[in-house]
Amino acid sequence: MAEIKELLEKLKHIADNPREQLDNYIAQGKKAVGVWPYYAPEEIIYAGGLVPMGVWGGIGPIDKAKEYFPTFYYSLALRCLEMGLDGTLDGLSACMLTTLDDTLRPLSQNYKVSVGRKIPMVFLNHAQHRKEEFGKIYNAKLFESARKRLEEICDVKITDENLKKAFEVYNENRRLKREFIKLVGSHSQTVKASDRCYVLKAAYFMLKDEYNTLLKELNEKLKALPEEENLGPRVVTSGIICDNQGLLEVLDDFNICVVADDVAHESRALKIDVDTSIEDPMYALADQFARMDEDPILYDPDIWKRPKYVVDLAIDNDADGCLLFMMNFNDTEEMEYPSLKQAFEKEAIPLIKMGYDQQMTDFGQVRTQLETFSEMVQLNNM
Repeated sequence: MAEIKELLEKLKHIADNPREQLDNYIAQGKKAVGVWPYYAPEEIIYAGGLVPMGVWGGIGPIDKAKEYFPTFYYSLALRCLEMGLDGTLDGLSACMLTTLDDTLRPLSQNYKVSVGRKIPMVFLNHAQHRKEEFGKIYNAKLFESARKRLEEICDVKITDENLKKAFEVYNENRRLKREFIKLVGSHSQTVKASDRCYVLKAAYFMLKDEYNTLLKELNEKLKALPEEENLGPRVVTSGIICDNQGLLEVLDDFNICVVADDVAHESRALKIDVDTSIEDPMYALADQFARMDEDPILYDPDIWKRPKYVVDLAIDNDADGCLLFMMNFNDTEEMEYPSLKQAFEKEAIPLIKMGYDQQMTDFGQVRTQLETFSEMVQLNNM
């Protein structure tokens, strides 16, 4: 148990100190590239001997970014740009940005004329018609352009051989994370909701081979423990990101066990591995993206496929309900809420919608909602 605690503390420290991680890698003579939301092909960065560093906003002021955005843009985008403007991201050799929702499109252009003057941008405009052959070909060419841009900016060579090695490392990373998430559901006293978040978050600030070593050790030690009784509600979480320390403390106070998640920052990108049998590495990445589904930012003509997926997550993992953290001003998530609500009501599974913002410090309303939810679960289980 002491070894598990030590591993959890080590990963939490990494999750809480990305600047320290970046400085350590730079001191080793490595170059780092910022990876912004969502679905940026990190494998290309890793294959160049570069360090991918996640850029997912965080708690902090939003001042300079307001010169480029109206106040009603969601805080994740504003805070990411602020980090570039205030020097938080200094030391990165480049940043990789995508345009998969209506906020990311102007964000990429605002980045180009501001932060991009000191930290070059690798721009990715994914084809949303990703499943058709023409979409795959387009995205493969897009990823090839990103490779060339990184080679130019960082003065590296990204070979097909190293890309295929990167696919193996990243496939293992996704597999280990999926295994960890399952283990948490049966070891919620040892791994609290906050621990779960920090373990997954740490991966954004580590080379994946280094992270895989730690996570593999943690998983093996958890598998050696007997299954534990859940002391609180079993839930599925949904939303963009829910790593706010104040929020995590509230979840721990109610002994919330997160048995699965539909969170962009956590599991949404973990479901699909790269098909290593495909010879062309860029086409392999395009094929992986083509097989990604059940995400509100990805085009899907079947509007009921996504709600069913989230409901099934709750059913398949024996969850007592779903906690939906709705980021303020995120139109994509807000527009799909009615269909989610209808799907959960049909199955008589509680769906608790909570407003969320990266700058939030008062979680009194969340605490009240969780108190009511916990009482409902206790009554249902009597």
